[in-house]
Parts: sequence; C-alpha cells; structure tokens
Amino acid sequence: MTKPKIAIIIGSTRATRLADKPAQWILAQANARGDINAEIVDLRDYDLPFFAEMASNAWMPSQDAKAVAWQNKIGEYDGFVFVVAEYNHSITAALKNALDQAYKEWVHKPAGAVGYGGVGAARAIEHLRGIAVELQMAPVRHAVHIGGADFMAISPMGKNAPMSEIEAHIAPSAKALLDDIVWWANATKAARAADAAVKAA
Repeated sequence: MTKPKIAIIIGSTRATRLADKPAQWILAQANARGDINAEIVDLRDYDLPFFAEMASNAWMPSQDAKAVAWQNKIGEYDGFVFVVAEYNHSITAALKNALDQAYKEWVHKPAGAVGYGGVGAARAIEHLRGIAVELQMAPVRHAVHIGGADFMAISPMGKNAPMSEIEAHIAPSAKALLDDIVWWANATKAARAADAAVKAA
C-alpha cells in the first residue's frame, strides 16, 4: 500500500496569523518520518464563499465552482491535520465554513490538530472533534497544544522566536499525533478500498 497522503490544513486566513510557523513545523515533522506524504493546504488559496448551497454535497452536487474546487482538493487526501487558532473558545469562522463546504471528501478519514493560543486551543480542538464526528471523520486522541509560555515564546506578541525554541516541549505530542494519523489513515484507506471493491463487483 502506498504511503497515506495527509493535508495539513491552515485554519486561519488572517493577515497577522501565527499559523504558518506551526504548520511548517508539523509538515517537517511529518515528512521526516518516511511513512507519510504531507503537504500544506492553506485556506487563503481557496477564497471560499460562505456556504450557500441548497444542501451539503452529501445530498446533491455543489454549484459554486470554488466549493467544487475545494472538494476536489480535499478528496485527494487520506487524512488531515488541522492547524487551529482559538477564537472565543472555538475554531475560526473560515475553518468552520471550509468544513461545511464539503462532506463526502471528509468521510472515513482521520483528523488531528495542532492548536495554539492561551490554553493551546484545547477548547477549539474539542469543538473541531465534534464537527469531525458529524462529518464521519475519525478524530484521533493525541494533539499538539501550544499554549502559555510556549505560545508567548513563538508569538509576535511575545519573543517571536522560531519553533526550535519550543520543539523539545511539543515534539513528543507531535510524534503521538502523527502516529495516530498514520495508523488510522492506513486502516481507513484499506477499508475505503474494500468498500469500493464491493461496490464495483
């Protein structure tokens, strides 16, 4: 079986976002493993409208070309790691909208998170897990939480240091997250292939 292809989805589109630092860091951690092919998917590149379809694409094809392009992109992957900023105890509106703009493309694939904020985006990641369940993803247990002193170390509001400043603190969590993602990506990829073979028979 080929290595699973994993999207690292940057969930903030703000001009002053911090997300690029942890996104590039987790990308490097993923691709250093040898059992995964990971790449960045940046919501800034998709200019998605607010969801305005007649229904989810679980029920009928979407009409907006930008939504369809997003669905096609998401459909390429075997799993997802979301880079999560916490806004008022939840995920960003941009990320929620992006999740709503697809359905079939998320189903039966693992989802994990790297979060940053005052409490490491723990509350946002919990909301994300609930959304992932409704989209029939398999949210994994482990996550990377960049909070407190680590957040202030890398934030422009603090020291604005590189990720190497906090790497020793978060590398074990990153390994556990990626171990989960790889295991579930391989399992669900095999199961999806088996389902497709049955349907084609």
